[in-house]
Amino acid sequence: MKIDFAADRLDVPAFALAAATLEGRDALRLFPRLMEEIADEQSAHTVDWVAVGEEIQHVGRPAQEWLHLKVDAVLPLTCQRCLGPVDVPMEIERSFRFVESEEAAVAEDDAVEEDLLVTQRDFKLRELVEDELLMALPAVPQHDLCPVEVRMSVQDPDFEEAEVEKPNPFAALATLKLAKDGKG
Repeated sequence: MKIDFAADRLDVPAFALAAATLEGRDALRLFPRLMEEIADEQSAHTVDWVAVGEEIQHVGRPAQEWLHLKVDAVLPLTCQRCLGPVDVPMEIERSFRFVESEEAAVAEDDAVEEDLLVTQRDFKLRELVEDELLMALPAVPQHDLCPVEVRMSVQDPDFEEAEVEKPNPFAALATLKLAKDGKG
């Protein structure tokens, strides 16, 4: 019997036990939090993802449920150097072990290297894909070589002239002192 799994309500224990694979190609607009970071809201870009379930048996211990996730996307961001659009390729491969409760995840978190999630029968896989993309976003997206010349000066051309035109306030004091000394 083949079980159909859905990305918006994934039964994690059954998915891991079946060693099932679920994949998708979703429009970028289906990820609302990610769209807040995107330069082109009309983007036709997609997010490709593959999730593979695995159950690992250990002698004398309960089986462990795992989810292996691979995500590929090209995100249209804003270059922080030239402020133009820049396509940033994203490739993510992560594995997650599921535990029975939030308390168990907190208790084990410092002692293990793998990422822990709480087992659910209605797990939202697309939200995990979106979370991983958000965490992998570059802090400063930029072109390797910007397509336009980047102005590297922040000083206005009139700045130097404005400095020259301003009188020195201490010069006015010196004039007052000379005037006072001349009267006395």
